[in-house]
Amino acid sequence: AIFMDEDDVAAYTIRCIDDPRALNKTIYLRPEENILSQNELIAKWEKLSGKVLEKIPIPSEEFLASIKGTDLANQVGIGHYYHLFYEGCLTNFDIGDNWEEEASLLYPEIQYIRMDEYMKRYL
Repeated sequence: AIFMDEDDVAAYTIRCIDDPRALNKTIYLRPEENILSQNELIAKWEKLSGKVLEKIPIPSEEFLASIKGTDLANQVGIGHYYHLFYEGCLTNFDIGDNWEEEASLLYPEIQYIRMDEYMKRYL
């Protein structure tokens, strides 16, 4: 998944407003250092906190089966989680045609918050 501080999202959004390079384009917020699997994110947290979490891997089929019989809101939420963390739907495609840009490449002067820096705020 892609993790970003909300202030960074705002900074990129404001920068795009009057930039002719962003006109009529899809601007993706996918700074490379913040594209992490759930295991990578947990490993960062464990390193920073000095704690180790017990991890129980769940195969995707078992994960999806767990939503059977639950209410629609739960199914939608779990479905989104599945697409983000099992399928990687935010990162499983390339950016690069004439109508797409990645914000951290378009605006390298913006120093976005890396996830280890973000987590240090709350430890």
